[in-house]
Amino acid sequence: MKPPSPGSTSTELGDKTLPSPDPARVQLIRSYGPGHFVIGERRWQSPVLVTPTVTAAWSVERADEIALDNLALLTEMPTPTELLVVGCGPRAVFLPPTLRAMLKAAGLALEIVDTGSACRIYNVLLAEGRRVAAALIPL
Repeated sequence: MKPPSPGSTSTELGDKTLPSPDPARVQLIRSYGPGHFVIGERRWQSPVLVTPTVTAAWSVERADEIALDNLALLTEMPTPTELLVVGCGPRAVFLPPTLRAMLKAAGLALEIVDTGSACRIYNVLLAEGRRVAAALIPL
């Protein structure tokens, strides 16, 4: 393979630049830790629902409290969410098949993981322009 010539750009070599969302226009998860999240410029110290355009407090403290009614924000958005990443706290938990079926019927595909993984997955999918949301329970 020929080395890059001076002044060449990575796109000339076939490299792909990953999209990076403008933090002023989307809800990017900047950090997370025990009992908190920093989303955009705001610090949250509670469970949250995060979409590309809105972050809202979420009335769920444990994964077994997740229900279609407390995810209503996601189903009422003008642009529907295609994937919901659920951060269950320090580790992923099993959601009952009946709940998974109800969420699927409402158009929400699920990814159930620990909260740290959920934050990272959300940011990557957001950068790719996917219609993603995150339901996050703090560590």
